[in-house]
Amino acid sequence: MPPRRSRRTNRVSSEFGLIRLLRAQVAGPGRDVFKGIGDDTAILKTSASQWTLITTDLLAEGIHFDPALSSFEDIGYRAAIANLSDIAAMGGAPRFMLVAIAIPRTCSMGQIQQLYRGLMQAANPYHVSLVGGDTSASQDGLFLNITLTGIVKPRQALLRSGARVGDLLYVTGTLGDSHAGLNLLRKGHQPGRAVMKSSQVRWLVARHHRPSARVAEAQWLVRHRLATSAIDVSDGLSGDLRHLCEESKVGAEIMIASLPLSPACRAYAAAHHLDPQRIALQGGEDYELLFTVPSTQHSRFERLAASTTFRFTCIGSITSKPAGLRMRRDVGGSQPLPITSYEHFRSPSL
Repeated sequence: MPPRRSRRTNRVSSEFGLIRLLRAQVAGPGRDVFKGIGDDTAILKTSASQWTLITTDLLAEGIHFDPALSSFEDIGYRAAIANLSDIAAMGGAPRFMLVAIAIPRTCSMGQIQQLYRGLMQAANPYHVSLVGGDTSASQDGLFLNITLTGIVKPRQALLRSGARVGDLLYVTGTLGDSHAGLNLLRKGHQPGRAVMKSSQVRWLVARHHRPSARVAEAQWLVRHRLATSAIDVSDGLSGDLRHLCEESKVGAEIMIASLPLSPACRAYAAAHHLDPQRIALQGGEDYELLFTVPSTQHSRFERLAASTTFRFTCIGSITSKPAGLRMRRDVGGSQPLPITSYEHFRSPSL
């Protein structure tokens, strides 16, 4: 479906409608392209022993970050994690990074150095090399674009298109923490009936400023051949689940009570009279992995997972495409899953 456009302004109003339109207009993958548009990264068949993953992300001041709320080190760190998480979602190992930056007059040399320091703090644990990029002046805010490559063994990458009916849905870590942390930065802590501990506030803010890329978890899944599909939770669980299901041509049902929530996120929700499960569905930039495991591998998965320090939570299952996306609460039947995740060009729901 083409993106919706206003009759008066002719503005794009649907990010993913625009992507579908562009995807339909470009030529199909060439002989050396295993996967093009439609996944967390492209996959290039560069050799018989390993394939190349490549991804890019553009971050714009006022859209993706606010220097009034984050240090330049934190901005750089989160920018690198966004790309590292894409490589993780494919089950790959990150390798080389290029950075293009457009700098406004309001930025100092010291601030730009801090931003690059944050970038490398995120990249260094994965032995990623910064190998180039570009610089430009900007007349309207700071713009940062990162391109990251990675490697994966041929035909072992985790794709969004591999989920099958009956597979179980899992996520790593906890959901909604980054969203709660960002709201605390924007609005401060305004307690109602419940009061948050200062340690909980700091923890949520840290989860926003310094998220984790689940590279080790994804490589573990690939090594044991346990997952049929995967995507990283960057826009929010409900929206990213939709992307996975669209590419796999399936539906899904999630158990709301099973969504993993941190004690700090629950405390934030209680203090601000919010539904913690809705925060988990909506909140983006947690960079957790959402993946599927065949029901026939469930016992083996749980047994192997028990020997790791990773946190995996089963939150539902894959259903047929006609069933759509649904959620089930402890009482009552299932109902349609609202898509409340972030999407560019669309007004936020909350």
